[in-house]
Amino acid sequence: MTNDLQERTKAFALQVIDLVERLPKSRSGEAVSRQLIRSGTSIGANYREASRAQSKEDFIHKVALSTKEASETAFWLELIAESPHLKTSGAFDLSKESRELLAILTTIGKNANSNR
Repeated sequence: MTNDLQERTKAFALQVIDLVERLPKSRSGEAVSRQLIRSGTSIGANYREASRAQSKEDFIHKVALSTKEASETAFWLELIAESPHLKTSGAFDLSKESRELLAILTTIGKNANSNR
């Protein structure tokens, strides 16, 4: 599961990068782009760090960071999908994937916490 999720979060980050490049170059588009690129690429980076954690507490902390970034990313993607000023093809599918990643990471975090 670890490598599968690492690959999935990496693919997601690449899709986020592609979406950001297609967002409008307006003031709101630029602001949302900056937030989305940061949070959307951090999910995989933090999960990759979690898989190399030095302790159980370190693992839990890094998974929690990844979960937080997934939640934030879902928010930005919802804005893009719902705003008439930001609508960009692919936002709805990415929003669905971000919610799935959030659910997976939440479960991993809960399981890790319950096995302390």
